[in-house]
Amino acid sequence: MHQELAAGNLNFRLPMANRRLFSFLILMLLSFQTLLTAHEDPSYKEVQVGVLLDMESWVGKIVYGCITQAISDFYTENHHYITRIVFTKRDTQGETLCALSAALDLLENSKVQAIIGPESTAQARFLEVLGDKANVPILSFSTTPFSNPNPYFLRIAEDETTQFKGIAAMVESFEAKNVIVICEDTTDGREMAAYMFSAFQEKGIQVKHTSLISTSASKEQVGEELHKLQTIQVMVVVIHTPPSLAAHLFSRGKELGMMGEGYMWIITSKTTNLLDSMDAEAIKSMQGAVGFRSYFPASRKLHNFASKWRKEHYALNPFKEFKEVDSNGIWAYDAVYALATAVEWVKTKEFVSKELDIVGTSLLDEMLRVNFQGLGGEFKLMNGRTISKAMEVVNVIGKGDRRVGFWMMATDEFVKEIGKSNSFSNHGLESIIWSGGSETSPKRRMLQTNGKKLRILVPDFATFPNLLQLTVDPITNLSGVSGFCGDVFNAAFNALDYGVGVEIIPLPYKDGMSYDDVIEKIFLKEYDAAVGDITITANRSLYVDFTLPFTDLGIGTLVHNSKKSTWIFLDPLSADLWVTSACFFLFLGFVIWFIEHGTNEEFQGSARQQFGTTLWFSFSTLVYAHREKLQSNLSRFVVTVWVFVVLVLTSSYTATLSSVLTVQQIGMNQISIGFLGVSPLGGLVFNKLNFGGPKIEKLYSPEAYAKALTSESVDAIINEIPYLKTVIAMYPSSDLSLIATASTTNGFGFVFQKGSPLAGEMSTEIAKMRQDGTLKTLEDKWLKRDSGHAVIPKDFSSPSPKILNLYGFRGLFLISGGTMAFSLLVSMVRLFREKLHVKIKMQILRCILRSTIAELIC
Repeated sequence: MHQELAAGNLNFRLPMANRRLFSFLILMLLSFQTLLTAHEDPSYKEVQVGVLLDMESWVGKIVYGCITQAISDFYTENHHYITRIVFTKRDTQGETLCALSAALDLLENSKVQAIIGPESTAQARFLEVLGDKANVPILSFSTTPFSNPNPYFLRIAEDETTQFKGIAAMVESFEAKNVIVICEDTTDGREMAAYMFSAFQEKGIQVKHTSLISTSASKEQVGEELHKLQTIQVMVVVIHTPPSLAAHLFSRGKELGMMGEGYMWIITSKTTNLLDSMDAEAIKSMQGAVGFRSYFPASRKLHNFASKWRKEHYALNPFKEFKEVDSNGIWAYDAVYALATAVEWVKTKEFVSKELDIVGTSLLDEMLRVNFQGLGGEFKLMNGRTISKAMEVVNVIGKGDRRVGFWMMATDEFVKEIGKSNSFSNHGLESIIWSGGSETSPKRRMLQTNGKKLRILVPDFATFPNLLQLTVDPITNLSGVSGFCGDVFNAAFNALDYGVGVEIIPLPYKDGMSYDDVIEKIFLKEYDAAVGDITITANRSLYVDFTLPFTDLGIGTLVHNSKKSTWIFLDPLSADLWVTSACFFLFLGFVIWFIEHGTNEEFQGSARQQFGTTLWFSFSTLVYAHREKLQSNLSRFVVTVWVFVVLVLTSSYTATLSSVLTVQQIGMNQISIGFLGVSPLGGLVFNKLNFGGPKIEKLYSPEAYAKALTSESVDAIINEIPYLKTVIAMYPSSDLSLIATASTTNGFGFVFQKGSPLAGEMSTEIAKMRQDGTLKTLEDKWLKRDSGHAVIPKDFSSPSPKILNLYGFRGLFLISGGTMAFSLLVSMVRLFREKLHVKIKMQILRCILRSTIAELIC
């Protein structure tokens, strides 16, 4: 009351002008208050956006917390925007059908303009089709590239297949040739295994085994699968599974002793991105593993967000262990910023319409145009997905991880620091502490035999002791192996230095048994390996793994050297060719004498002198030593053709005689051939050589070989070169020779189970032994002949030099004979004409004389 009176008294006392000014000020104050009220509660355009997450999972909680934080931060920074995103969340409960049902509900009832989520790739596959039909952008956390992505499906997470090239490059840099891949047993897991297979194949790395394990697998099932991997004996294991399954795998692997030295464990971002969400026990079992993780460059914005996240986490529960925000949360935060920006751009450009499809199309176009620096670095969608430039390489050590470098996707190389020149030490990475605590990358891993010895099968039916023989230690009564094959195996295996015992198990011979029975036992995994004179064949390689051959390749022919004949120089030419050649020499001499003796003084004289000169000239053409000068062109023509015939004949004779003097002649059609009865060649040699019906005799020992050849019951023995070398070494005085033929067999090799790393490592040692001369030394010890002369002559395309016969030279003799006959005929015609001409002259002369005498008488 007093205030009203005071105000009334005041108004009453103020002059009229002052009262008008006061009223204007009151009006201005009221207008300003109205503006402030309008600013605090404006009329915004709300845009409904759906959120599909598994709200009970750790990832779902993190992502939703980052989404709400992003909305708050965005509109605090951009309070003047005329749009607001309103989120409507739905819980997928981790089920695909629940996610699909929730998405339909959001589209039909809530009329959402976009959907964020879900985090599962399997759920995203269903929503991909739904988003295309409804023309609604779907911002998915799926890390798997789809075969036919639609334009409305936007992947805000990093494509996990981009890291596979880096993993393959890392495996290659540490000189590993084989890997094992473990994936979850889902459609996504099988697709990722195929992508990894392609990446390894480009580097020449073989995926020895792909293990698909269900996320619901029991402890026993996981242990059984890991025990299977132990027997494969591969050093590098790549794991691409969710963190829960990875923790299960590493826990069982540690119990089985697979987290010690000799293993290289590599985990993908599927696990490493969520490493902070795993418990301490899981981290402890993963010590030494190397992982690829999404990289987010340091920035003030990321630092501030992490600080705020820690404060809110501590305020909610100060006694709960703090977990850092993972990559999904960062991607979700930046996706909300991008979506809110795009919504504002659509409204600003007045593209908003009541038609849902126009809104969806416009919103999609603006989303593809958004480009800004977010928490995870530059945010930009290319072809509907985010693009990363680098991945972080970490080493699981202690209670967490330690960064060891980066994989640069643009240059396909490892660097220690981004933007700095690379160091070539340790392949561009910091030192890595592998499983077992070693800082050097394992070159191979120790054999996992659970305390058992390697069971080596040795056939006891080998009849060539220089190649293979079983021995028994008199002290330990344990079997051993020696001979050339045994010594090579012992030397190569001891060089590996595995520290694993070897148990030699003889295989006694039974009727009908062959080396294929040995292969079958290794294939059935009754034994770990087999040692012996076992030939490498393509069919056997389908069931077992062979080492490199440690013997000569191919087969040979063992013959008994022929006795040196006094008349061996006659062997190159057949009898008809000798007789024909001699006749032609005589015929040549007669033709030359007939042409030349009338005019050439060198072919004149007494009959004996003419005969000697003619024979000398004829046979001197054999060595081109004829010195008589020919006057007739016909003679020169005949001799020229004959000298060509002699040149061909003598050259062929020289070549054939060299072969006859070097190699024992072997006739392959009607001869007796022997072969080893238990040889793995069997019909293989005869099919390859196509003998055409020789007499076959089975021989079972070196003694039988030597006896058969020296007694001349067989003319040749065909078998693999190591067997024949053994015979020559054991019987150096038997005057045997070995003729090497084509490489129709692959030599001997040691046998191992399929997938065993010992095959490759033993092959490496065999190659080293061949290079440093150890293999040659062992071969000389067991297979070299004691005598000094050569055991194996040079290879021949045909072991039987052909005898020269008249049929092969008939053309030359026809030409030469025709030339001689023609020249003789011409000479005879010429001589007849001359004699006829002289006769006519004499007749004319007689007529003239008679006429003259008659005239004188008259």
